[in-house]
Amino acid sequence: MARRVGGVVAVTVAAFLAMAAAAAMAQAPSPAATPSGPPNVTAILEKGGQYTTFIRLMKETQQDTQLNSQLNNSFNGNGYTVFAPTDNAFNNLKPGTLNSLTQQQQVALVQGHVLPQFYTMDSFQTASNPVRTQASGTDGPYTLNITATTNSNVNVSSGVVEVTVTNALSAVKPLAVYSVDKVLLPFELFGVKTAPAPTSQTKPKKGGASEAAAGPAGSEGAEPTGAASARAVGWGVAGLAAVLGCLL
Repeated sequence: MARRVGGVVAVTVAAFLAMAAAAAMAQAPSPAATPSGPPNVTAILEKGGQYTTFIRLMKETQQDTQLNSQLNNSFNGNGYTVFAPTDNAFNNLKPGTLNSLTQQQQVALVQGHVLPQFYTMDSFQTASNPVRTQASGTDGPYTLNITATTNSNVNVSSGVVEVTVTNALSAVKPLAVYSVDKVLLPFELFGVKTAPAPTSQTKPKKGGASEAAAGPAGSEGAEPTGAASARAVGWGVAGLAAVLGCLL
């Protein structure tokens, strides 16, 4: 009898220990998922589902291939940040805006949305303006001004357009992708152009040099020199006739 009770107790304890182990394994945190591969800006945008125009522009200008290659080959140890305009952002542009750009200008437009630096929302607060873009090169135009707002959002200005950044599609180094609801039109392409100063052409005033050439200055109504000489001769002849009349 005692042996049977002992066997029952042993089975019960074993079952209890198995249940406890299973519960512990269920509560244990699962290991962090490792990335399936190097970052891919196109895949991130496609997953977002509302960036077809920006994807098309990146492909047509080959900026998607260039950026993915740089990310995969660790070309830039600082990482990259992409501001991705939504399809609605492009739809709100003036009709024909993109078609009016040359191929090189479209490249600059896309590169103006890419920063050669990885930024989180917090690190935007310490960005030093103006912030260079891929279109800037080492030290050039096509820069952005980035300022943090009081509610932890970020304002980005191209000098023509200003937009508030609130949503990150991805922010895992080396690539951060942020959604924006406006296209960051570069000032260098869409800024106000300064009109050239008009060429000064002096026109002769009425009664000016062209009229002055007809007679001496200050001699309005002056007779020609020949008429004045004829009048003087006439007076001389009349005087001579008067003197002869007195003598006769």
